[in-house]
Amino acid sequence: MQQDLITQARTWLAEDPDPETRAELAELIGAGDLAALEDRFAGTLQFGTAGLRGEIGAGPMRMNRSVVIRAAAGLAAYLKAQGQDGGLVVIGYDARYRSADFARDTASVMTGAGLRAAVLPRPLPTPVLAYAIRHLGAVAGVEVTASHNPPRDNGYKVYLGDGSQIVPPADVEIAAAIAAVGPLDGVPRPESGWEVLGDEVLAAYLARTDAVLSPGSPRTARTVYTAMHGVGTSVLTAAFARAGFPEPVLVAEQADPDPAFPTVAFPNPEEPGAMDLAFATARRTQPDLVIANDPDADRCAVAVPDPSADGGWRMLRGDEVGALLAAHLVDRGVTGVFAESIVSSSLLGRIAERAGLGYEETLTGFKWIARVEGLRYGYEEALGYCVDPEGVRDKDGITAALLIAELASALKEKGRTLLDLLDGLALAHGLHATDQLSVRVEDLTVIANAMRRLRETPPATLAGLPVTSAEDLARGTGALPPTDGLRYHLTGARVIVRPSGTEPKLKCYLEAVVPVTDAAGLPAARRRAAELLAGLKRDLATAAGI
Repeated sequence: MQQDLITQARTWLAEDPDPETRAELAELIGAGDLAALEDRFAGTLQFGTAGLRGEIGAGPMRMNRSVVIRAAAGLAAYLKAQGQDGGLVVIGYDARYRSADFARDTASVMTGAGLRAAVLPRPLPTPVLAYAIRHLGAVAGVEVTASHNPPRDNGYKVYLGDGSQIVPPADVEIAAAIAAVGPLDGVPRPESGWEVLGDEVLAAYLARTDAVLSPGSPRTARTVYTAMHGVGTSVLTAAFARAGFPEPVLVAEQADPDPAFPTVAFPNPEEPGAMDLAFATARRTQPDLVIANDPDADRCAVAVPDPSADGGWRMLRGDEVGALLAAHLVDRGVTGVFAESIVSSSLLGRIAERAGLGYEETLTGFKWIARVEGLRYGYEEALGYCVDPEGVRDKDGITAALLIAELASALKEKGRTLLDLLDGLALAHGLHATDQLSVRVEDLTVIANAMRRLRETPPATLAGLPVTSAEDLARGTGALPPTDGLRYHLTGARVIVRPSGTEPKLKCYLEAVVPVTDAAGLPAARRRAAELLAGLKRDLATAAGI
């Protein structure tokens, strides 16, 4: 068994084109570090609807040039089997470790396979790539990014020609094509032949961002902005300048791309401590709101002044921003369908219903939301918002930032704030409060055991409320295809439990809905909602054994 592992590692080493991972693997082989080798050769990094994502390093269970070359070759074979031979594949990348190398390898493989390849000119936000696919008439797109994952991770996100991320069965078919790739020496990888794009695509994207705003709308909101060490700064500030907003005050320590993400434990605005520098900047400059993008700038976080919050600033939950943007679009008289994933707040459905607009729930991920027919607006609680589906069929942290700044400006002119509008929505539709129980694990069996335990012994009550219905989403529903998840309905509450598709986490999404008759009742409603959410979190953790 040990000899088989060493042989497998030496075979991989012999065809690894990257001196860096070759040296890493040779050192492990030389040291006889069987535990490290077994970790790297326990299987292969699985290609799914999120593409690939994993830690950078040597071996088939890591993100590296060998894995990326195979992924690109499999994607190219899939595209040719679909009759797309000679079609254009556009490739974008973020500023993480090895992203530029992985993008270049992808362009080389596509060119060698007889497809045309075009690479964005430098590290740019993921929504620019999503826009470029349809703008350039590409048959597919690849974004090299691990979004808000830890610094040592990278990833590979695939879009098809409609500008949306892949969904089944394309993921399974691409995975099969990747598995069928033979030795890397047999994958043609020319040194040239692809196009490196200029700034024309970025200029077209920025021109399109103007479309999300109302002509002549107020543009007075003052912002503090952080790119979280990612690629958002230059594009967001250019979009704000075009729109006529005051220049955002940058969080200087986090404004420039840095793959080490030195000021944050995790480069995700939702993680504890990630916004501390932004709040410190806000306390010095007193803006109207704080805006943050994640490192590839497809997500948008918003914080507002709140004297009752520690430090005077409060992060809005993704569901709160989702409802605010929906209310703003309704106020502007938009038509079309509003959509969200099942893990997001049910408030969006109530807003759409009162406005006479269509509404749909989808599985988790913008690969599903973006495919809703007639979509006008879609959001997901994890800070993702699609406010211009005709331009970008994915979440877009740049256009979402513009739209929330427009809303804050319109409210400011009336002497109101985003918090005031949230109160108004609570009075109109009931107080919808959400929270999340998220457990990061080292051992994935912890997640599997928790899901099995909940399936075998489903809770009858949570937070003192009876469970009125329970759904195993793995069986599918009338409106949704199967997915690994559980949904519990209670009187005045809802719980969804699912493994994360991109991180080693078990995620539990909690919602409490408390009726409110007048403004005087809001404080009591908030206290009741907080009690319910705390009870749901406590009882669910016990039921799942986590």
